[in-house]
Amino acid sequence: MVEKNSEHEDSARWVLACELRRLREASGRSLAQLAEETNYDRTYLHRLETGERLSKLPVMEALDAVYGTGELLVRLWRLARLDAFKSKYRLFMQYEAKATILHSYVISVPGLLQTEDFARVVLSSSPTPIGPDALQEAVAARLGRQELLLRDRPPSIRIILDEAALRRPAPDPAVWHAQLVRIAEAAAMQNVTIQVLPFAAAVHSLMGGSLWLLWMADGSSVAYLEGNKSGELLDEPTDVERYRLSYDRLRDAALPPCDSRTFIERLVEDSKP
Repeated sequence: MVEKNSEHEDSARWVLACELRRLREASGRSLAQLAEETNYDRTYLHRLETGERLSKLPVMEALDAVYGTGELLVRLWRLARLDAFKSKYRLFMQYEAKATILHSYVISVPGLLQTEDFARVVLSSSPTPIGPDALQEAVAARLGRQELLLRDRPPSIRIILDEAALRRPAPDPAVWHAQLVRIAEAAAMQNVTIQVLPFAAAVHSLMGGSLWLLWMADGSSVAYLEGNKSGELLDEPTDVERYRLSYDRLRDAALPPCDSRTFIERLVEDSKP
């Protein structure tokens, strides 16, 4: 049994850890056998079963396949990864997970489009020191959000990227090139539209932060404003409508999707190491 911790015993992460241990023991497998079947390190699998680490989506998919549990572990993982985020952002992610339409304006490369290496660079740049395990945890949690892009029925996504997001590179040219390639690939996805807001668009009403507008299947909507160290979720219809109008004006000032793809592809070429 996984040893209970009174602080976390009711969390989805603890439930996932217990289920991972229970399934393995019920199957009669040792950690060494499971490691051989899944090609994941034995120590890593043990830390998942104790709740010390939060995995990535492919790990849960592999374990679901081994145990024949359908998408049970994937569903538990989706809940467990919310534990890695602050409460206000966690609420936003709950809306994000069920949204059918997502519109955003961002001043830096959003987590939904980050490569693992670039996410690691961004998260390790915090002025607060972060250890290797905590960093890997944060990277896994951030990349976990990207699973919504791969669903059978993914949401319709429109991202307005401020040109500044495409001009501030990672220290490693290879990491930055791969990140730009990832953005270009996302722009070619059927359910994703990316527009670049050029510096020539000048000042606008959303300067200083990022904005997400989310619509649910029932017609309800929320807005999420994110600053450097803060976030605010708005669900009052009048507030959401106000920010939607600001977003629409910004979209009109941005490059059209076709021109934006050309802009990004040119940066990809220019960034080749």
